[in-house]
Amino acid sequence: MSRQTVLLGMSGGVDSSVAAALLVRQGYDVHGVTLQVWEHEDETVAASKKWQERGCCKIGIAKHVAKTLGIPYEVIDSRDTFRTKVIEDFLQGYTHGITPNPCVRCNERVKIQGLIALAQSRNIPYVATGHYVRVHQHDGSCTLHRSVDLKKDQSYFLYRLNPIWLSQLLFPVGGMQKTEVWQEAEALGLPADELKESQEICFVSHGDYRTFIERENPQAKKPGSFVDETGRSLGQHEGIAFYTPGQRRGLGVATGQRLYVQSVIPTTNTVMLGPEESLYRSTCDVSDLNLFTSSFQNGPTDAEVKVRYATSTTPATIYPLNSSTLRIQFHKPQRALSPGQSAVFYRDNEVLGGGIIQPF
Repeated sequence: MSRQTVLLGMSGGVDSSVAAALLVRQGYDVHGVTLQVWEHEDETVAASKKWQERGCCKIGIAKHVAKTLGIPYEVIDSRDTFRTKVIEDFLQGYTHGITPNPCVRCNERVKIQGLIALAQSRNIPYVATGHYVRVHQHDGSCTLHRSVDLKKDQSYFLYRLNPIWLSQLLFPVGGMQKTEVWQEAEALGLPADELKESQEICFVSHGDYRTFIERENPQAKKPGSFVDETGRSLGQHEGIAFYTPGQRRGLGVATGQRLYVQSVIPTTNTVMLGPEESLYRSTCDVSDLNLFTSSFQNGPTDAEVKVRYATSTTPATIYPLNSSTLRIQFHKPQRALSPGQSAVFYRDNEVLGGGIIQPF
């Protein structure tokens, strides 16, 4: 009986490296590939750098793991696709007053989509990654679920997967605790002391996103007015691209009270400021939907909703407004909802889908 072939996305991180070892152990014919989406490693400089400082994809470690496991490995230059589908979307979003999540878009438009397309072109039946998420198969259908280790769960970044891909996807570490993954990494001989997990956007890892936006799009620095909730001017801002809801630092406005960014208004090039209590909202609309169930279009649906990766889910009732937009009624008001971010729907550990929060 021939072994099943799987195309594994390898970032050089601990999770995809362990995924490779697990798949080999399970008897798969594993083909490793790195989709290089950002800067190439400079081999002349790499020797003096720790692994985690060598760009977003650590090709050196991926090569080492592939050689150790005896599996084929290659690097595919995906930088043009990444710039078009992720970076330009990121820049356009901020300059139009919204806060996009590039990791969501990257998985949807570049990494998973790219791996699926590559696998199909080579007649490889499965694609795997080191993401913390699970796919369940039942009665011929597949559903997406949070990982066993809820602290590491990455389903928020993967809710935009095309439902037809689920039957092809394998997530070997999704059923493991992170402590178990580290044990496997040590057995592979990976430099655990250097494999810190990045919490930053890969392409702005050497500076904050404002510096990146200003460098890539100097026109974003377009001063305008800070205004209060009545429209009264409170001072000058540097450009709407540099402010997000909930922000307090770096405003440079002195009024005798703590002020926070309430909203960014691109039509008037203004940034509205107000007290913290004004940050809370009970509703928001989402569109650009990706749903794994049709139940949301049939009437009010209760679900748990996550409005940013680092927060817990919160109960809400979701109403259809039309075929492309849903309204979320939170049972408790939520702080600093940000247009452009994703709202992801859950029932227990199952991912039901989600969409992009719309301007208020």
